[in-house]
Amino acid sequence: MQPKTQLTSLKPYQPGKPIEEVKKEFGLSKIVKLASNENPYGCSPLAKKAIEDELNSLHLYPDGYAAGIREKVADYIGVGQDEIIFGNGSDEIVQILCRAYLSAGTSTVMPAPTFPQYRHNAVIEGAEIREISLVDGDHDLESMLGAIDESTKIVWLCNPNNPTGTYITKDDFDAFMKKVPRDVLVVSDEAYFEYVGAEDYPDTVPFLNEYENLIILRTFSKAYGLASLRIGYGLANASVIQAIEPAREPFNTSRIAQAAALAAIDDQDFIADCRKKNNEGLKQYYDFCEEHSLFYYPSETNFILININGDSDEVFMHLLRHGYIVRSGSALGFPGFIRITVGSSEENKEILSLLAVYLKTQNVSR
Repeated sequence: MQPKTQLTSLKPYQPGKPIEEVKKEFGLSKIVKLASNENPYGCSPLAKKAIEDELNSLHLYPDGYAAGIREKVADYIGVGQDEIIFGNGSDEIVQILCRAYLSAGTSTVMPAPTFPQYRHNAVIEGAEIREISLVDGDHDLESMLGAIDESTKIVWLCNPNNPTGTYITKDDFDAFMKKVPRDVLVVSDEAYFEYVGAEDYPDTVPFLNEYENLIILRTFSKAYGLASLRIGYGLANASVIQAIEPAREPFNTSRIAQAAALAAIDDQDFIADCRKKNNEGLKQYYDFCEEHSLFYYPSETNFILININGDSDEVFMHLLRHGYIVRSGSALGFPGFIRITVGSSEENKEILSLLAVYLKTQNVSR
């Protein structure tokens, strides 16, 4: 039997190269992975304790309604408990939304390049993909509005955007929402929300009171450091949550994930410390780029996209041979660039030293 025709045009999601594979391939004992935008400082000690406490209950199914973490998130964010949906990572909610709203004969609008799972899941559902190129790394909101018609069901905003780290301002977001037809769902994917420091970044939660066609995605995978447990959530009007809940798999978030996330929210000092260290790390990269006249996108995330003025796959391999895993821009729609997750101060210093060696070699060869 053959699967859906559209599946033949897709490739599985390609995560960063696995640590054990790199060790084996290059005979290395130390590997630093700065490819998947994970938190280099791990997770809160409170979350670790919650995980340990849950180990005696592994034989039990999780709470399918996620009541404990639902109440905690609702109180922390300031929304109703019926205005939240939990997913096996926020990317499962992307899948749920596509399953709920998209099909053959519908269309969806998104920036490009951006997080690839918007497109991937829309293709599976047979929808028409309308990709609007970024302008100087930013969403082209006017062109995205122009791409909406009566067939459009979902518009995707990645804010801050992956892989550029750029963001949509509050004023631009407000103006955009006012112009989007009320029967078109707008997804504000805020996976890196906890890292944002820009004063004009939109606080989208109050928009939920005005726009029934808005859903906000957030995750515990990034700043909270719970990537391996796969838990994220969506915030929307109760009517939207009720409409998409049937597309959610039962027991889709584990007991351990729920317990860890519930505890992690209580440790905002940990998040503040990670944000501070991340900002210091970004400055290391900014200073390096300015010293070497390299273009980069100022980032509101825990990663940075840098134009290395060379072959991005070659730079990727140069770093890989020395035990550093990053992402080549050629796989992200930015050939000539590399995307690096901000690591610890020492990790940043080491990888920048390796990049300096590469740049010096390139200058000599020219």
